[in-house]
Amino acid sequence: MSNDAIVSRRSVLAAGFVGAATLLCAGARPAVASCPDPTPRQVAGPFYPTRRRSDEDFDLTRVEGRAERAAGEVILVRGQVMDEECRPIEDAMVEIWQANAMGRYEHERDANNPRPLDPNFQGWGRVLSDPQGFYGFKTIKPGPYPADAQGWIRPPHIHFRVARRGYHELITQMYFAGEALNDADYIRRSLSPAERERVTVSFGVGPSDADLSALFGQFDIVLRKVS
Repeated sequence: MSNDAIVSRRSVLAAGFVGAATLLCAGARPAVASCPDPTPRQVAGPFYPTRRRSDEDFDLTRVEGRAERAAGEVILVRGQVMDEECRPIEDAMVEIWQANAMGRYEHERDANNPRPLDPNFQGWGRVLSDPQGFYGFKTIKPGPYPADAQGWIRPPHIHFRVARRGYHELITQMYFAGEALNDADYIRRSLSPAERERVTVSFGVGPSDADLSALFGQFDIVLRKVS
């Protein structure tokens, strides 16, 4: 089976996973003037995956061929990809990558990190948004980690890359509301207060179709159309 076919099959599974989410632009859509601005861009960082993996679906808590679940707190991240007029974008490629629960990436540039790897954590996943622009991932809340020798500790965050022909590619990061390290993070502080709010997500009880043992957060993404 081709890689594109695998992605398509897994995107169908993901669409079932996200279908019942309460989304910003579902149902009666707000007037264009009330639609959010494009999602703020942020740096990709040094740990974007450099090689393809056999398992890269929406469930990062399990690795194909391994019986155990990844260590850490399971979370569900759902949302809708849309344009600046709140119209859903179908077939947007949504990728995430992140540190494991201990604060380490499975990446050659993080090889000197003394924190342990988790062989049961997928670390990177990707899905296609469904016809209503919905996407979703099941993953682990990432741990904080030192970013330099001067004491900068990065707060828990998840990296996103979103791409669709006809729209500007977006690279950004999602943060967790209430984290003590958020306000001291240099990357998050480079955003305006309104932009910080846009990329900071509160987690709580999920919708009725969600795994009740996992916390749920909604991260809607707005792409700019290529003019």
